[in-house]
Amino acid sequence: MTKWFVGQALLLALTATPTFATIGGGDIQLANKGGAVLFSHEVHVESVGLKCQECHPKPYVNTNQHKAVSMKAMQKGASCGACHNGAKAFSVKGDCGKCHTK
Repeated sequence: MTKWFVGQALLLALTATPTFATIGGGDIQLANKGGAVLFSHEVHVESVGLKCQECHPKPYVNTNQHKAVSMKAMQKGASCGACHNGAKAFSVKGDCGKCHTK
């Protein structure tokens, strides 16, 4: 009988955990000389429909391993520029106010 309860508890834990997990890692504030950038997982995951694997582990592993990237590097496809290239999503060139706040 004890094995049955342990089995049921394990089954419940394995199936219920994804239901209670939050999608994405929330908002991430990135400090920048050109104005702070607020990255929203909700916009990218829920609104746009990206899967976690589209950004993790490349170009991003996690916030601790994220390195500062210049706009010049982004325009060449690094970091945000991997998608924000004008084809997949709006380009990192142009309207700075779409990402940066003063």
